[in-house]
Amino acid sequence: MAFYNLSAYDSGMAKNVTQNQLVGEIGETAAKLQFLKIGFQFDPRSRLEAGIDAIVEVMDHGKPLAKMIAVQVKTTAAGKYAGEDDNGFHYLLKSEDLAYWRGSNLPIIIVLHRQSDNSFFWKEIPRGEEFQDRRLNFSNRDDVLDADAADRLAALTVPKAGFGYYVPPLGGGEEALVNILPVKLPAEVYVSTTSYSRKQAAAILLDADEPARFDWVIKGDAFWSFHDPRTSVCRHIVDFDQVEAIDLETLAFHDDVDERNNFAYLLKQALSHQVRQELSWDKEKKLYYFRAKARNTARTFKYESAKKATEADVVNVVTSKTDKGRVEFVRHHAFAPRFESFYDEWFLVIEPTYHFTTDGFTPHTYPDALLAGKKRLDKSAALRGQVIMWHRFLASLEPKSDDLFAITSGDPWLAFGPPPTLELSTRVPEDVWGSPKKEDHTDEEKDLLNWA
Repeated sequence: MAFYNLSAYDSGMAKNVTQNQLVGEIGETAAKLQFLKIGFQFDPRSRLEAGIDAIVEVMDHGKPLAKMIAVQVKTTAAGKYAGEDDNGFHYLLKSEDLAYWRGSNLPIIIVLHRQSDNSFFWKEIPRGEEFQDRRLNFSNRDDVLDADAADRLAALTVPKAGFGYYVPPLGGGEEALVNILPVKLPAEVYVSTTSYSRKQAAAILLDADEPARFDWVIKGDAFWSFHDPRTSVCRHIVDFDQVEAIDLETLAFHDDVDERNNFAYLLKQALSHQVRQELSWDKEKKLYYFRAKARNTARTFKYESAKKATEADVVNVVTSKTDKGRVEFVRHHAFAPRFESFYDEWFLVIEPTYHFTTDGFTPHTYPDALLAGKKRLDKSAALRGQVIMWHRFLASLEPKSDDLFAITSGDPWLAFGPPPTLELSTRVPEDVWGSPKKEDHTDEEKDLLNWA
């Protein structure tokens, strides 16, 4: 009869669970408990995961909100993180993880857990090609994963693009302002045939003895405008006897998306015509900005805010901190426009931003660095105030009832209603506004950011 040494078989052939595997399992379990304490659901993924350990669902006082966050948990038994001091530390991400996360349709966070002190820290993973350095900087004060992080975590799930947005945190309550302005359209639109392309028509108008105007659209052999081209310099680019006024509804709410896009472009051209005396257009950035009245000269716009009369420095001259006689740059209030139709109404979407020049007229060499610095300073109150200011500005351009010249000119006008408000059951936390911060800058960019 054969004899087998079972003790020898057990020690030599049995599978082992590594210490790293144990630490990883403990870390995921600890992270699940931490999220449950915050009030969020934590659902681990299968063993086939390639860089996302779990999906967290945001809940508000036990109510699931169907707002998801992807989570990667990294656990260490003990020791210090890289560069750790009383203020924080940094953590280097793996390049293969970044490549995997870049295509995610969910916000992704990394959670760092240290068993020795049972500490938890978290950070959102920046997405996009611009994030290449792989290093995340953690703050011992701001990046702790606990109940105080609930609002910031929830804010990650709200898209900050599209037809206007607000950030819904958990708890509190306030009135939110939506960054869209209802558009009151003219009653009719003039159409005609034309034998010119847009480029040819523009050249003809620029060569004419009258001031050129471009609040029109040419698509194929069709000409559209809100004003009657027979009464302006545009008579030179249309078939005069083919001009007719048609009901605006026919074009404004056409079933074909291309026709609606064409109408949106007509609205953009009409808006440019209305603001041409006060605003300039940045073709590259696609935004309007307040025009400087003179070189290195500030400009102020006075208006009625939500509660009282106020004013804004819409062109701001920033001088050197060491030499007050030297202008470092000029900052102009600006906004990127977009026209969108919802059901049977058109809206102008206002996206407040800034334009930078060296003297009020010459474009600045490093506008993006200055813009990033300024955006980090703008909180929800500043953004709200800018939307209100732009509405007041556009309304201030409307022809007045006592302006006889405006009344007799007969030019149609786009009028803009105030931005709508929403009553939120929760309050917006200030620290979720703005774009994710880029951690490191060149020395030249740092100098520029000091002025923003």
